[in-house]
Amino acid sequence: MPHHQDGPDTQTADAAALPFTAPALNGIRRLTALETVRARIALAVDLGLLAPGERLPPTDQIAAALDVGEITVRRALSSLCQDGVLERRRGRNGGTRVTDRPTRGAVEATEAYRAQDTEVHALIDQRLVLECGLAHLAARNADEAAMTHLQHLADEMDQIPTWTEFHGCDERFHLAVAAATGVPAAAEAYRSVLRQLYRYYLPYPMDALRQSNREHHALIDALRDGDTAAAADVAREHVEALHQTMFVGLLEAADRQGR
Repeated sequence: MPHHQDGPDTQTADAAALPFTAPALNGIRRLTALETVRARIALAVDLGLLAPGERLPPTDQIAAALDVGEITVRRALSSLCQDGVLERRRGRNGGTRVTDRPTRGAVEATEAYRAQDTEVHALIDQRLVLECGLAHLAARNADEAAMTHLQHLADEMDQIPTWTEFHGCDERFHLAVAAATGVPAAAEAYRSVLRQLYRYYLPYPMDALRQSNREHHALIDALRDGDTAAAADVAREHVEALHQTMFVGLLEAADRQGR
C-alpha cells in the first residue's frame, strides 16, 4: 500500500475521479492526516476494538495500514499519549499501548467519522452490488493461476499476527478476486469503491479478522467449484456484515443500548 507524504493534502488520492458530492469529499476529507490517525485510533479505543493494555503494532505498519506517512503516525501516537488514550512503556515489553483506563471521547476529530454514517452505509451497499457481481464472474472465469494466488493470500492471512498487516493482505485479496473476473473495467470500478471505504478502516480485533478470513476461504471454495450462486452468496454475506461490524454499526448498536 503506498505511503503518502505528510501534510494537509495527504488524503487527496482519487479525488479527481469522484463527484463533488461523493462521501469521501465530505466530513473526514476535511481532516488533516494527523487528525485522521488520531481519530481512527481513538475511535477504535472508544468502541473497545483496541482493548485496555493492548500493544499497538510498529509505527511503520500502522502507517501502511492507514495509508499515511510514518512521521504522521509518530506525532499522532505521541499526542494520544498526552490525551490519556495511549501510553509508552519502556523495557523489554515496552512500546505504545492503550492505557489501562483510556480517556474516552478525548479526540474531537472522531465526530467527523461518527457523522458519516449515511455515507458509509451507502459505500457498503455500493461494494455489495459490485462484489456479488465480481464473485459471480470470478467463479466463471478464474484460471488456476488466479486461484493459486487467492489461496496463497488467504493462507497468509491465517498466519498474520496484527490488524495492520492483515489490512494490506485483505485489500490484495479482494482486488485479486476482481482481477480474476477478466473484466478490467469492473475491477477498476470496484477498486475505487473499496479505496473509498478503506478510508474508514479502524483497527479491529484479530478474532474478528480471522472470521473474515474464514469467509475468504469459503469464497475460494466456491470459485474453485465454479459455483456462481454460492460465490455470490458468500460475497453478499461477507459485505452485508459490514453494516453491523464497521464502526457505524457498532455506534448504532451502542446508541440503541443507551436508550
